[in-house]
Amino acid sequence: MRYPLTMRGAQRLREELERLKSVERPRVIEAIAEARAHGDLKENAEYHAAREQQGFIEGRILELEGTLSHAQIIDLSKLNAGSRIVFGATVDLADTETGEEVTYQIVGDLEADIKEGLISISSPVARALIGKHEGDSVTIQAPGGIREYEIVGVRYEG
Repeated sequence: MRYPLTMRGAQRLREELERLKSVERPRVIEAIAEARAHGDLKENAEYHAAREQQGFIEGRILELEGTLSHAQIIDLSKLNAGSRIVFGATVDLADTETGEEVTYQIVGDLEADIKEGLISISSPVARALIGKHEGDSVTIQAPGGIREYEIVGVRYEG
C-alpha cells in the first residue's frame, strides 16, 4: 500500500529519522553503557529505563523507514486542480453562522497534526471538502454538531 505524503511531510519524517539515528540512538546507547557500569542489572532502574527507551527509538526508526519506503510523495506545485479541492489543498473556510475563519491543509494520515492545521485525507472534514470548489458551501459533522462552512479560498503551496 502506498501512503500519500506531501513533500514537506516527507522531509519532516526524514529529519526525524536522521535525528533518531544520529542523536537519539547514540545517546541511549551511551546511557545503557553508563548504567551497565553501575553493576547489578536486575535492580538497576537507569539500565531498564534506557533499554526501554532504546526499544521505542528502534521501533520508531523502523516505522519511519517503512513509511518512507512506501510513501507516495506528491509535489503540490505540479498539481493542476485549480480551485478544486484535492489532496494537498490548503483550504480557507468561513463558518456561515459566526463568520469565524479556519484554514486547513489536507495531508496524508501520517503527517496530520490538527494543532498545525494539517488534517488527514481520511478525516470527516477532508472527506466533506474533497471535490468541492472555492465558493461552495459544505456541511461538516463536527463533535459539537453540524456546522456549515463556505469555502473562501483554495490554494496549493509547498
